[in-house]
Amino acid sequence: MAEKRIGILTSGGDCAGLNAALRAVVQRAIHGYGWRVFGIREGSLGLMARPVDAVEFDLSLVTGDMLRQGGTILGTINKGDPFAYPMPDGTKVDRSGEFVEGFRELALDALVVIGGDGSMRILAQLCRQGGIPMVGIPKTIDNDVARTDYAIGHSTALNVACEALDRLAPTAASHHRVMILEVMGRDVGHIALSAGIAGGADVILIPELPYNLDAIVARINQVRAEGRNHALVVVAEGCKTETGQAVTLRHVDGEARYGGIGHYLADHLSDRVGAETRVTVLGHVQRGGMPSMRDRLIASAFGVHAVDLLAQGGIDRVVVWQHGHVTDVPLSEVAGITRAVDPFGTLANTARGLGIYIGES
Repeated sequence: MAEKRIGILTSGGDCAGLNAALRAVVQRAIHGYGWRVFGIREGSLGLMARPVDAVEFDLSLVTGDMLRQGGTILGTINKGDPFAYPMPDGTKVDRSGEFVEGFRELALDALVVIGGDGSMRILAQLCRQGGIPMVGIPKTIDNDVARTDYAIGHSTALNVACEALDRLAPTAASHHRVMILEVMGRDVGHIALSAGIAGGADVILIPELPYNLDAIVARINQVRAEGRNHALVVVAEGCKTETGQAVTLRHVDGEARYGGIGHYLADHLSDRVGAETRVTVLGHVQRGGMPSMRDRLIASAFGVHAVDLLAQGGIDRVVVWQHGHVTDVPLSEVAGITRAVDPFGTLANTARGLGIYIGES
């Protein structure tokens, strides 16, 4: 087989397990096919930079230590759409052609993209415009990428959220408190639902289901009647108020992002439940740290399959995990499509079966 030159980049928010995927792609490409692999720094910006900001990987750079390393050694971005790139003077320009030119400058044959649903959508459009063969690998702590049971980073985020509940429970019991844990997830509740079940929450609120404050109060009172002096509430950051309004915080860059629903709930529940209510916002702690065993395994399987897919001539595909196996699906079935929690799926019904209040069905 002729030597290929492939590029690889990470795009969107960081998460645990990205380096394990990078390692797998490089090792499979070099060991399996004798290809050359170029890491593109800072996502799409690396190909838009002049000179192109890239590094050629060799086996000395992809040791087992990468399996344990959080974040991404290539760097990543989650803003700056190349089709409408914000300039210092406030204008926006189309820099998509620079991305394509950067790909050509490196004389690459294909691009492996590790990203979430938003990154996949933008990068798929860029690659389509430039006729660039692309294979995607899904990553996001939110686990909202379509057609895959798991994305890189989700397992580690769940472990962090569950550990937070394990730590909040004894202090809640010591002080007879209601503890509210606000977790990430954007517009879906996968983290909240799974971590809440595993961490013994009494109330789990997810964006996919509306809720009633009276029902939350009733569940907490029921817990008290059962002989327990404390309660745990998990809420996904994308949950709206009871009246359907999004809760956001405006940051120094002027962008409004999800945040504050935990404090909204505390303000509206504390007096009604007759207990001190405290809020913990887990935030970016869920993104960082050492990857879980599952994330290392999935990332490694994704990386190997992505390279094998390119070797077989597969392009415009995304590697996914379905029913315990790694496979691939058309890019068009993933890019820009969000996988929400099934309100009547196994986990939602498990929560209901355990007596957890998860909203109004």
